[in-house]
Amino acid sequence: MDQKLSTTAEMDFEVRKTRVEDAIALRPTDQTPFHLAWRFWPAFQAGITFEKAMYDPASMRAAAAKLIPELKPDHFQNPLPNIAIGNPLETMDFQALNWPGHGVDKNVSYQYIDQEFMFADEYDDYLFDPTGYFLHTYLPRVAGVFEPFKQLPDIPSLYYLRILMGSRGFTQPGVQEAFDKIATATEQVDDMLAEAIGLAEDMAGQGFPTLQAGTASAPFDLFTDYMRGSKGAMLDMFRQPDNLLAAIDKASRIMVRSVINSAAGRPGKLIFMPLHWGLDGFMSPEKFETFYWPQLRQVILELIEADLVPYVFWEGECGSRLETIADIPAGKAIYKFERTDLFRAKEILGDVVCIQGNVPGSMLNTSTPDEVDDYCRRLIQEVGKGGGFILDGAVGVPDEAKYENVLAMARAPAKYRE
Repeated sequence: MDQKLSTTAEMDFEVRKTRVEDAIALRPTDQTPFHLAWRFWPAFQAGITFEKAMYDPASMRAAAAKLIPELKPDHFQNPLPNIAIGNPLETMDFQALNWPGHGVDKNVSYQYIDQEFMFADEYDDYLFDPTGYFLHTYLPRVAGVFEPFKQLPDIPSLYYLRILMGSRGFTQPGVQEAFDKIATATEQVDDMLAEAIGLAEDMAGQGFPTLQAGTASAPFDLFTDYMRGSKGAMLDMFRQPDNLLAAIDKASRIMVRSVINSAAGRPGKLIFMPLHWGLDGFMSPEKFETFYWPQLRQVILELIEADLVPYVFWEGECGSRLETIADIPAGKAIYKFERTDLFRAKEILGDVVCIQGNVPGSMLNTSTPDEVDDYCRRLIQEVGKGGGFILDGAVGVPDEAKYENVLAMARAPAKYRE
């Protein structure tokens, strides 16, 4: 690369990175940062099927690499780790999703399947030995490749000479084949990560940072989405609340430890936390302040203490929660809102947390560039007043958004001042 171009790109990288960091810290910025989040939109724009994007990481990398310099985001979500994962999902016989070409049409986004992977009478097993429960019960249900793990020995029972006989469980029928398939799946993940890292490095070389260091969940969501299912968790709030609270506390501590360890040494600090069940229509304020917010707040505080930035995506409508969720350290996190009134959120949270959002997906799909531009102007000039705001689509960029509308959103920060 030409030295002058390299120096310019390095300067652009630092300007964009600093712009985002200043917004998080609630400091004024020279212009409102723009964040580019997406799923299959690069594939849609490149004319490749969503199925191909799932199974061909190089094609997804090429599609994203074309769009990022055109849209010039201040930071972007690397799409590959969430999209180009069809091969390992297939190899593992993953049961919690349908994805393009596997359960849904080749040009339809992947679909989460609400299921009960942990049963109502299994709390004691989980609380007594989470690792054993996962190896013998949970993992065999969530992915077919782990079915033989039911035969694995009770690991903590292997001591002294019991190690010799107990280890025979690792040679039971199907166990070695399972390990071979897991090795294949991890090689496929490594292939995807090579393309993802290549994309991040290429874009950094052109001045565009990606600042995410990992993902986490609200503890209640972790149990609801991935273990008990929505019906199971809802019933547990009433039928066995103490077990549910104990389990989400245990899961939370395991999750936070893992997130902090995996984020160590990564260049970014943002920990993306999409929230699903804390929205207005699911829980009463009493239930929210019992099962949801205290545990989520503790995760937020522990991530901040570890010098990470909780990047919390409040999906759905969360207007009734705004006063409650203001109880975090100022200038240390991002709250992205999907449907919540950003203008009201600014009034309540503007001195506490960086607000992100929320150009509606319907607008990016169906409106005109002028309408998108005008809405972005209002967000920048009103929500962005004084700093502490990042412009973004309410759900990122929808899969079938109009290019000219996304471009209008991307260009708005340079046109309007806070």
